[in-house]
Amino acid sequence: MPAIATTQPSVVTEVTVLTHDSFAVSPEVLAKFETQYQTKVVIINAGDAGSMLNKAILSKDAPLADVIYGVDNTFLSRALESGILADFTPSVVPAFVPEATTDVSAPLLPVDVGYVLINYDVAGLKTAGLPVPQSLTELTEPQWKSKLVIENPATSSTGLAFFLATVAEFGPDGWQAYWQALRANDVLVANDWTTAYYTHFSGSSGKGPRPLVVSYSTSPAAEVFFSEGKLTEPPTGNVAFGAFRQVEYAGVLKGAKQAALAQQFVEFMLSNDFQNDMPLQMFVYPASQTATLPELYTKFAAMPSINTQLDAKTIASNRDAWLTEWDTIVLK
Repeated sequence: MPAIATTQPSVVTEVTVLTHDSFAVSPEVLAKFETQYQTKVVIINAGDAGSMLNKAILSKDAPLADVIYGVDNTFLSRALESGILADFTPSVVPAFVPEATTDVSAPLLPVDVGYVLINYDVAGLKTAGLPVPQSLTELTEPQWKSKLVIENPATSSTGLAFFLATVAEFGPDGWQAYWQALRANDVLVANDWTTAYYTHFSGSSGKGPRPLVVSYSTSPAAEVFFSEGKLTEPPTGNVAFGAFRQVEYAGVLKGAKQAALAQQFVEFMLSNDFQNDMPLQMFVYPASQTATLPELYTKFAAMPSINTQLDAKTIASNRDAWLTEWDTIVLK
């Protein structure tokens, strides 16, 4: 009796990426990697950058993933000191934009750059007869009473970035008085960016009561993009002060089941295919100098020419104490 030919189902190798909830990539871009390496990319969304890093550290003896993406400069030192990262030398490294290389980051590689700053409601300020504010200090003056909504730096990476901008501006012994003045001027604290932007900010579709919000330098461009052609100009703008630079990194987790594929995926994130896709997927600036920015960015999302920065080690060694002090000053 002749043997019956049977077809065994092929086993598809998976490479798993641990990342934050804001991760987004075009399906066709991800498919290029999957096709090239005959693999499936599995994405684990793990909250914001801090929550994601905590999960990676707690599971380091049995890693949840092969790749980690979304560690930013506010958590960089903690990630590097935690023992969760594998050393590797990428075969191809692009020329990075200078903004992406402030901190020594190996074995993490910079993937994108973003800027947290205050957005203003163009029509809202005009209606109120208010000019665009020109400094952080100005926000403590009477005309800006009850006008600003921020995010809690203990629960929001956006809020943390803005808080760190004030530390950089006023110094480790001066930010306390600034926040006391903001509290006296009725600053509103939301737990997260979504609530701040879409519930309390008057310039968003939520049409809240406050014309100033802590958001991103790309938010005005995003307003135009997501209007699907209804807007040709953004209803919001960026102030020219107080921007805090965020750099996001990717790396290979120590003990990764698919270490080789993990390295290839990190390298893929630095390719033009991925880098060119990021601006309109995650509304961040590519880390690679060879990436191309969309026209929407050249029109409405120029990188802030003046921005503040604190080195990663300073942030790591002071963050918890600073946030405890901030909570006492602003929320108690």
